[in-house]
Amino acid sequence: MSEERLMSKKKLAYPVNEQLDAYLDHYNRKIEIPIFYEDLLRFSGSIVVYDSNDEDTLWIRVYYSESDRQDIDLSLKKVYSILHSDGSNSIIQYLNVDAVDYCTFGNSKPFRIKIRNILNDNFTYFYVKKTDASRVYGLELEHMLSPYNLNFLVYKDTLIEEHISGIPGDVFIKEFLPKCTESEKAQLAKEFVKFNERCMIRLLGDMRSYNYVIVPTHDFDHVVYKIRAIDFDQQCYEGKLKVYRPQFFKENFLMVDLVRRKLQQNSVDQYKVEERSIVAKRIISSEDRIEQLIKICREDDISLVENIKLLGSQIYDLTLDVKFRRCKTMGEILSLALDFVKRNYENVSMKQIIEQRIKI
Repeated sequence: MSEERLMSKKKLAYPVNEQLDAYLDHYNRKIEIPIFYEDLLRFSGSIVVYDSNDEDTLWIRVYYSESDRQDIDLSLKKVYSILHSDGSNSIIQYLNVDAVDYCTFGNSKPFRIKIRNILNDNFTYFYVKKTDASRVYGLELEHMLSPYNLNFLVYKDTLIEEHISGIPGDVFIKEFLPKCTESEKAQLAKEFVKFNERCMIRLLGDMRSYNYVIVPTHDFDHVVYKIRAIDFDQQCYEGKLKVYRPQFFKENFLMVDLVRRKLQQNSVDQYKVEERSIVAKRIISSEDRIEQLIKICREDDISLVENIKLLGSQIYDLTLDVKFRRCKTMGEILSLALDFVKRNYENVSMKQIIEQRIKI
């Protein structure tokens, strides 16, 4: 199925409501920052950024007038200090803003800031985006339900996100996957199955290959690969269930083919169960916080009525739980989906306990 038919042409942006704003404040996500997204739009010119193969990256490197440049540089250094340190000015003298890049592709149109430590030439990135409630819910859910913690800040209409390191999925599939050993390909197939399941459970959509990264970690005599989402714009928005399953995007065809060639169906089923169990455990372990977030999301307006009806109907077809068809918001669907996973895990665990006691 083509992207145009699978997804809406343009996702709407939704504001952060008072309840979500208070939640962010409570968990130290809402912090006053010295610069806004709109400030970075005042660039006076730009040049195209090309990759090592001289191909257009769809990013442009922007530059500012001399009068704006000094203020913007200082503000971005302060943002780095708030995001990665104690927020004091003591480290600013050791920082340099090497580049401000702007992406004209996609919904979020982010700015990518490259900050370098002049003492040792180490550098890192962070992103400045427009605040969107879907994106905020996506980041928080990733923080609680995935194996990874995320650091981000929200202040009024500006969102600051830390950089997630890894090899972009499209680059990995094209340049690195053909060089992988057969055992590494089998491991990647397993990780893609688990990633696919995790996205569907928490309704994170649009995981085309350039919206996730492959993270290689060297462990003794082999390399362990993990898959991480890096784009959270499509949290709980689209109406088609396939949007929340990376396997249905044509950009992921080679990963899907890898699963088909390397894994038997019983292994695929096993890895799905493993991922559901892990997500269920995370829901239980962060119960108070996730309950607060889901309660807010249940009452929030973050999608179109037709999308909510369609998704509720399609999940009903999958689960035969009539409650999905009665949902009025995307938050209600998400709440039921997470509760479904949690209840199944608890029921299986209780059954195992009872069976074990009977044996004893």
